[in-house]
Amino acid sequence: MSKTLQELAEYLGGQVKGDPAAVITGLGTLDNAVEGQITFLANPRYGAKVGTTRAAAIVMPPTAETFGRNAIVVDNPYLAFAKLLTLFTSRPRSAKGVMAGAFVGRDVVIGKDASIYPGACIADGVRIGDRVTIHGNVSLYEGVVLGDDVTLHSGVSVREGCLLGSRVTIHNGTIIGGDGFGYAPNGKGWFKIPQIGNVVIEDDVEIGANATVDRAALETTRIGRGTKIDNLVQVAHNCDIGEDCIIVAQAGIAGSSRLGRHVTLGGQVAIVDHTVIGDNAMISGQSGVFGNVAAGAVLSGTPAMPHQARLKSAAIFPYLPEMRKTLARLGSRMARVEERLEPAVAID
Repeated sequence: MSKTLQELAEYLGGQVKGDPAAVITGLGTLDNAVEGQITFLANPRYGAKVGTTRAAAIVMPPTAETFGRNAIVVDNPYLAFAKLLTLFTSRPRSAKGVMAGAFVGRDVVIGKDASIYPGACIADGVRIGDRVTIHGNVSLYEGVVLGDDVTLHSGVSVREGCLLGSRVTIHNGTIIGGDGFGYAPNGKGWFKIPQIGNVVIEDDVEIGANATVDRAALETTRIGRGTKIDNLVQVAHNCDIGEDCIIVAQAGIAGSSRLGRHVTLGGQVAIVDHTVIGDNAMISGQSGVFGNVAAGAVLSGTPAMPHQARLKSAAIFPYLPEMRKTLARLGSRMARVEERLEPAVAID
């Protein structure tokens, strides 16, 4: 594929600086791009590299210096470059149908232009939308429903009765609808609580590799529209995750927790059960959340606290040993002062 700089600017809604007829044939990084490629500048710290890159053009913010180079000026270079990657790497989809070696059970409904690869196992009563791609070694249990344009990569399992919306992508090894972790104490042992609910994944959700979303004990574990979940994330039973959330690798969300819209959880965040997190809250990596979080809050640490307060506390940590010694000395001096101030005891 090749596009002129003007064509790309129109596609991105940006403004050309330099030669609008310059031809772009691919994409590269600021450091390694070659002639004919376009790169991007999102962080002003690397602004000097614009003058030395071999790229034919740079996508950059309005405040950046072009150094006389061809450029497309946009408000959000990172987003613009993502759109360019999509434009240059997208390939026409070729429907393959149900390929030899795939197992399809009874009463299965398959929409138009599906691709079902060898080794896929589709149980009875599954309903599959249009233009769905199911790679090898995917297992769909009884009664699963997939919307249109769903992609399930190899090793994905979707358990019985779970529902996936349209344009959902699930990466290798992820389990949707495994049993929630529910046991009642039974003397010295544990009695398993049947997990008879399901999982509902709404439209435009993407889930990374080796993640788990457990089925509800009674009702539904829900992942809201547009939410993106990284690799190795655990979403426990009966959780309700709002729309457009970002959940980064190794985060763990305990049962019956509720996340509002556009919540961001950093890597290895741990959330205790029955926690409510408000809209637009942000929790930084490795934080432990033990109570409800207000909308718009920015928290960090364990236990999680307002991020600015955590930074101030962290700045004090290196001085704590010396502060302890100082307090001990002051305590000793105060004790001696108090001894001198005590009235003399009368002797008969």
